[in-house]
Order: sequence, then structure tokens, then C-alpha cells
Amino acid sequence: MQRLQPHHRQFEPLLPQLRSEALKLLLACLVALVLSWAGAAEAAEVLQVRSGKLLQIGDHNRTYTVELACIAIPSEGNAAATEWLRQQLPRRARVNLRPSGSNNGTLVARVERLDRGDGSSRTDMAAGLVAAGLATPLPHCTG
Repeated sequence: MQRLQPHHRQFEPLLPQLRSEALKLLLACLVALVLSWAGAAEAAEVLQVRSGKLLQIGDHNRTYTVELACIAIPSEGNAAATEWLRQQLPRRARVNLRPSGSNNGTLVARVERLDRGDGSSRTDMAAGLVAAGLATPLPHCTG
């Protein structure tokens, strides 16, 4: 047993560095796990486009009526906005919701499509309607 002690002492200066590296690796794995779990928890699915501004969204066992935040749609443009949203958000399209409040019990949120499949960047649906000329941004909204 005496022979092992000198050999073991050679590695003692390395132990704090090894512990530090192991803790960094463990922390990185935990962060990656939490981020991947959080992304899956936030995703919801489009069940129905009700109008140019209202969506029916499903999130596991719950459903929400969601109003697109920060835009105004003229009444004569509602049909065109509804059609545009139906093209952009077909049934079961995965979306990310960023709640900004409520309006008479309806969730008001920014809505981004997640699963385009063509490599395009995420598009905020309200910003898309504005870019298509079907809605106008509300002045009190930012970002």
C-alpha cells in the first residue's frame, strides 16, 4: 500500500483542474437539456385560423383563442388577411407564443411559426401581415 501513495500524490495537483472541467461539462449538459425542454414546452399548434387576427391554438391538452398583438386590420381587409394567415399557418403548424396581455379573456400574443422546413427564419405573423400590406402596426407596440 505504501507504493501507491507516492504515485497518487503525483496527481493531486491535477485534481482541482479535473473537478473544474467535470463541473463545466456537467453544467453545459444541464443547460442544453433545460433549453431543449423549454423550447418543446413553449411550442403549440395551430388548430384553426378564425379571422385575420384570431387563431385557435392548441398546447397539449389546452386550447386558446389568440389575438395577434400590435396590429390593426381594416374591416374590408379581414378576408385577405385571413387567407394570408391560412397559407402561412396551416393546421398543425407549430408556433411559438409571446404573450403580451389579454383582451376580454382572449390571449393577446406575438405568434411565430417554428417548423417551416425550408430553412427560412422565423416570421412574426403580425409583422408578415404588415409587410404584405394587409395590416398596420399599432403605434404603442415595440419590438
